[in-house]
Amino acid sequence: MLSRILIFPFVLLVRFYQTAISPFTPAACRFEPTCSSYMIKALQTHGLFYGGFLGIKRIMSCHPWGKSGYDPVPEKKCNHKH
Repeated sequence: MLSRILIFPFVLLVRFYQTAISPFTPAACRFEPTCSSYMIKALQTHGLFYGGFLGIKRIMSCHPWGKSGYDPVPEKKCNHKH
């Protein structure tokens, strides 16, 4: 629950970008899902710090000389001890 509260403002910022800014700029993301969708999913899956790191890393690699294609958010690893 605390994690959801912490990531909420960041998810809101990305959603604002998706609805108010992105429609007025040329489509330039080289990845699927888009970098903004990736950021939201990474925050929701991994929390503020690691999810934010993954999202920023993804945005930094989205340039003409970087990779492209399908790049999903990595699954969260379970730490169950048996």
